[in-house]
Amino acid sequence: MTHRQRRFAATTRTLFTIATTSGVLAGAALAGAAPAGAASGAGRISSGVSYRQFDVPAAKGTVHAHLLTVDLTNPHVRVDLLHPDAVAARAQVSAMADAAGAVAGVNGDFFNITETQHPGVAATGASVGPAIARGRLLKAAVPTAQRFGPSLPPGTDTTDVFGVGVDRRARLDRLTLVGTVRTPDGNLALRGLNQYALAQDSIGAYTPAWGTVSRKRATCGSDTSRAAGCSTDTYEVRIRDGRVVATSATPGSGAIAAGTTVLLGREAGADKLRTLTKGERVRVRKRMVASASRIPYRFAVGGYPVLRDGQPLAGLNNTTSAVRTAAGYTTGGHKLLLLALDGAAAYRSGMTIAEVADEMRELGAADAFSLDGGGSTTLVARTAGAKTVSVLNHPTDSPERAVANGIGVFWKP
Repeated sequence: MTHRQRRFAATTRTLFTIATTSGVLAGAALAGAAPAGAASGAGRISSGVSYRQFDVPAAKGTVHAHLLTVDLTNPHVRVDLLHPDAVAARAQVSAMADAAGAVAGVNGDFFNITETQHPGVAATGASVGPAIARGRLLKAAVPTAQRFGPSLPPGTDTTDVFGVGVDRRARLDRLTLVGTVRTPDGNLALRGLNQYALAQDSIGAYTPAWGTVSRKRATCGSDTSRAAGCSTDTYEVRIRDGRVVATSATPGSGAIAAGTTVLLGREAGADKLRTLTKGERVRVRKRMVASASRIPYRFAVGGYPVLRDGQPLAGLNNTTSAVRTAAGYTTGGHKLLLLALDGAAAYRSGMTIAEVADEMRELGAADAFSLDGGGSTTLVARTAGAKTVSVLNHPTDSPERAVANGIGVFWKP
């Protein structure tokens, strides 16, 4: 018996498991090593969804892990993106899960949490990577140098996503925006969609999905530094029903009306938009292209890969420990694993990204993906008989942190 096998055999006595039989499940009590105040009743999870918690030895001490296992072959089960009403907004995982009717979920992508580097500029709360919900494209990825979060492993960038396709299989991929702005004088390249940061010299589109927050942040930073100043060379064009209806020399704010798209340009992109005049016909086309799979995504969320084909990525950080959230899959993408560490004081030392990759492999994942961690790490599920979810781990933030998005697990009879 290996060290890992002995460890899992030993922790079986302290596991809290909800067996996935048919119908709504009954509760089971937690015994053993969970921190004081841990959920002692079973989550109200139906067939195809299970939950357990267990201890994991790590370099800086024992951590407590919470795991959701989701059978994507079960016709009653689906997963989708949890998100607020707007891209540029934040909400607690529990609130998003309840609003969407999810039975369980975890937090998602890293996000624009603060703007201390640009005083007077509003933090948008928008996520870093691409986001797709119910097959609908919400946003594209910010430039890699403009991301929030820990250093990326070599060879990864902000276009990396974890998601589930319309074929009900989980997968890792990269999603790149391909778009054009068709004008009377020719086509302009569209390089952004509902992003808190645009590449230098580019044009981005903002739709009603963006929300009401100022678009000023999109013109700050550079292609090499998130801390670089905000551009003073900007221009906006408002398009409604295929025609230019308004222009502005500065990024705007407030709700974008249905049927309206705002184009925002910086530097060379601003110069190109200045050629457009009120009343001209303009058409915006956009789509996301997956680098590996031709299967459309039902949902997708940003982060970064840590495990591919059962092997940890080269160069994973093995020195910085933190509370973490991760997603992975096994059995050819038919089984989803959602892992969240506990942020209670006794376990807050956490794990390194390298340790997370190793743990996901031990849990059976072929591919795995790191999501936002620290104070964002949250796992929720319905306990027996409840109509709303409960937070089952102990987030390090109290109260529960508002985040950009999450992964929701849904069950319908």
